[in-house]
Amino acid sequence: MGMTDLPLVSMLKTRMHWHQARQKVLAENVAQANTPGFQAKELVEPSRPASGAAVGGALAVDRTSPLHLAAASGGASDVTKTATGGFETRPSGNSVNLEDEMLKVAGNQSDYQLAASLYQKSLSMLRAAAGVRGSA
Repeated sequence: MGMTDLPLVSMLKTRMHWHQARQKVLAENVAQANTPGFQAKELVEPSRPASGAAVGGALAVDRTSPLHLAAASGGASDVTKTATGGFETRPSGNSVNLEDEMLKVAGNQSDYQLAASLYQKSLSMLRAAAGVRGSA
């Protein structure tokens, strides 16, 4: 078992991957702010594993042929359209609120930096416990 296979490190890695994917979704929302009819999207947050369940994210299955069986839950269902709950109504039908999106981007960046810092500290602590000198 490698150091990156430990539950805490695996969860932090999964969390960082989720924040990277969410950043792409939020950037698309900002880029489409003036597109008529565009509905803002949000990435579904990964759920915490139940007690006794396997730790780490499940791998998404890609269909490379229409003859392949579809997975029970695919990666496309992870992105959802957000409800328009704001006060601003646009005649073009666009639901992107730039202020809200930029707040989400800033929060996402902060959360990613926290997860990356915890990941780095966890690995350095494990290296120190294993007696490995230096940082790789």
